[in-house]
Amino acid sequence: MTPSLPHQGGPPDERDRSAENPRHKARRRALTLLIIVLLIGVPAGYLVISANQSRDSGKDKEAKYSATGLTPGWPSKVQRRLYQVPVPLPADDIAYYETNNWKTSRLYVQFRTNPAGLDSFLEAMGLRREQLRKDYIAVGERDRKVSGWTFGGQGSWWGLTHEQKNPAPTQDVVVDLSDPQNPTVFAVSRTVP
Repeated sequence: MTPSLPHQGGPPDERDRSAENPRHKARRRALTLLIIVLLIGVPAGYLVISANQSRDSGKDKEAKYSATGLTPGWPSKVQRRLYQVPVPLPADDIAYYETNNWKTSRLYVQFRTNPAGLDSFLEAMGLRREQLRKDYIAVGERDRKVSGWTFGGQGSWWGLTHEQKNPAPTQDVVVDLSDPQNPTVFAVSRTVP
């Protein structure tokens, strides 16, 4: 007697294969489409939303700073070094504002100090107090509009323009000496990238 082999199933019926195949293919296509949407569509949508939020944030900041002018506080060390605006110690009522475009970058700085602080500020820029000219408003009209500074009224205005060869910045300085013990300095330093 010959041992019998276990029963093996034959090939599936052709009718059964053709009935399951389209459903199986449709399910596989739907699953593939879902994976593509999740892997590509979701990150792309996130990037679009993120870019719009970033652009809106930049517009908000630009509107905020252009509306208020200077921001109270110290400019960063990098800004002070780059624009060569050495805010002295002691100093208070410090405010600054920076603008950048493809032609010119500017740093606007104002502060109040004492006579020694004024001398220290000027010396750090390679200048002397004797170089200040009475009633000379070195800060131009455009920069006055940007910063919100007005140089009129009861002030005792002294100013100078410190021109330097590129890449060093050029500085326009106006000092209010109406209170000689507490001079207020207004400086605009501009660089050409």
